[in-house]
Amino acid sequence: MPIPSQPSSQPSTASRRFTSLKGSFPWLLPIVLVLLFLAILIWLPWQAQRMEANERQEQLIADTLWVEQALQFQFTRNQENLSLIGQEFINKAEQATTLNERLRLFANSNHEIQQLALFDKHQQLIGGSITLLHEQNQRETLRQTYLQLPELQLQSSKSQCLRNSTQSGLSKDSIICRFPILLNGEVAGNLFATYRLQTLLDETVPWWFAQENEITLLDNDEKIIAKRTAGGPGKNVYTHNRALELPQLSFTLHTNSIKTEPKLLSNLLVLSVVLLSLGLVWSLIALWRDINRRLRAEGALRKEAAFRAAMENSLVTGLRARDMEGRLTYVNPSFCNMIGVPADELVGRLPPMPYWAPEVKEEYEQRFAQILTGTVQPEAYETIYQRANGERFPVLIHESPLVDEHGKQTGWMSSILDVSELKRAEELSRQHEEKLHANARLATMGEMASMLAHELNQPLAAISSYTTGALNLLEQKGSDPTLLHAALEKARAQAQRAGQVIKSVHEFVRKRETARTRIHIDELLHSVMPLVELQAHSSHIHVHLQVEEQLPTVLADKVLLEQVLLNLTRNAIEAMQDTAYEHRHLRIIAQTVKDEQAELALTTRVQIQVIDRGHGINSDVAESLFSPFYSTKSSGMGMGLNICRTAIEFHGGSLSHRANPQGGTIFEFSLAASQQEEN
Repeated sequence: MPIPSQPSSQPSTASRRFTSLKGSFPWLLPIVLVLLFLAILIWLPWQAQRMEANERQEQLIADTLWVEQALQFQFTRNQENLSLIGQEFINKAEQATTLNERLRLFANSNHEIQQLALFDKHQQLIGGSITLLHEQNQRETLRQTYLQLPELQLQSSKSQCLRNSTQSGLSKDSIICRFPILLNGEVAGNLFATYRLQTLLDETVPWWFAQENEITLLDNDEKIIAKRTAGGPGKNVYTHNRALELPQLSFTLHTNSIKTEPKLLSNLLVLSVVLLSLGLVWSLIALWRDINRRLRAEGALRKEAAFRAAMENSLVTGLRARDMEGRLTYVNPSFCNMIGVPADELVGRLPPMPYWAPEVKEEYEQRFAQILTGTVQPEAYETIYQRANGERFPVLIHESPLVDEHGKQTGWMSSILDVSELKRAEELSRQHEEKLHANARLATMGEMASMLAHELNQPLAAISSYTTGALNLLEQKGSDPTLLHAALEKARAQAQRAGQVIKSVHEFVRKRETARTRIHIDELLHSVMPLVELQAHSSHIHVHLQVEEQLPTVLADKVLLEQVLLNLTRNAIEAMQDTAYEHRHLRIIAQTVKDEQAELALTTRVQIQVIDRGHGINSDVAESLFSPFYSTKSSGMGMGLNICRTAIEFHGGSLSHRANPQGGTIFEFSLAASQQEEN
């Protein structure tokens, strides 16, 4: 009978291997670091040398390109200036002495130019940069030097440069360039300039580049034409060739750096050894430090979670979190206190919510459906919530997506702010502004009281004169009835004028509630013009009203706009007190403009400008011009422009100012045309 085998109490071979590997794992890291150290000792110096060599070569290429561009710029600038001089003298037919002097001055200021000569279209010499130009032998020498070149194209409209290989009296390294002088598209003359290439290199190449490089100018046969070696000969380690293109002539700009191959830093190996030795030491203590770091991280996480919870619980703003289905996953105490419902009754609940007001329930559902489908982006919006006792209150809601660590959206986070107190404060501010506007109108009328009395005296005196004349005509027998009729008509016109002034003042100062109605800007301007002319008359200021025909209507409060116009025109009149009488003109312009900043389409707006020829507004004054209680007048309250800007912003517009090109200031504002007009 076989004896059954007993289970072995020794661990298996695979288990022993795993235990051995697990025990030796902490020592594998130092071995790997030693091998990495040896690899870096070989690779790092070679790589550093290679990078430094590449940097030097790239710097040489960039510097060579800069030098080539500098040479091209100097040559192009000389060509443009010489062509301009030639055109001026050919067009104006100036005297040759003036031309010679200008050419000599140009050659003296540009040392690379050895000689200049200007010929007309008949190859007759007009002028040059050399002296004794009036002598016949000198003039003949210049003609032979330039006009008998074998490759010369005198009738070509393009510039041309040639090598000087046979002409005597010129430098061997020189080139001759022909710049045609064009008149109405045809060649009216030729200006010849002789360039010294060696001087061009010496003058154009900067000293710092010449100290580090050998610069050579080669022809097409690679023969040296000019060379500059301020820092010594090149080492032929870093070189670069760059083509220098001149009109119908090309050279090669060869640069040869005096630098040698980079040498390895002696302390590079020492630094590598120190750094990798520190890595070996660090690997020995990495295991137990990792455990301590994990423990500290867990403790910091718990503290941060407790801190965040305390911070969220202390917020006055309500917070709520919803998942992608609209289920509430989190609410803070402030939100619960705001709606009067405990958190355990809210968390995990799906819409509809207990804080939704029944009258706007459809709006809640529609907005959340749009957010889930992505048809509307989450943004701040206002709505109405209700408390547990049924009380409604306005709230401002900000929403943003909740994203997990993988970048996937998991829901929405909302912040809810009770804006009941803010609404009440806005209502009080609106009431105060209305009172301020009414007081400002009364103050304006107080300033016009004296002028009003003077203005009414004129029509009353005229009425008295006309009626006296009418009575005299009645007493005379056989008087002409047409004269009597004309006198009575003039008296009636003066009476209507006085009545219109009093009616305008009464309408302006009358206290009323702010109300927007559809009004015509042209009718508004004509109704306020008597008051504007009343202010302008005493200062001998001419008022010009320019209204575009068929202006669209605007939705606005008539009294507020009248107050804005009177304040702006009064400021304009006061600004022209020291202006000369012939310049005292006040212009009021009303016209339509297109609002190109509209998102969907161009919107029609009605723009009103008040333009004066006064002293203008300084930049330091302009910064505080619309601030409350800021005034440049000794007796001003500093509220006029502030009230004007508030009134225009109440209508959805903006008030701005800019300098008048003819002197003075332009104040302008625009109001949106009513929808019926646009449609």
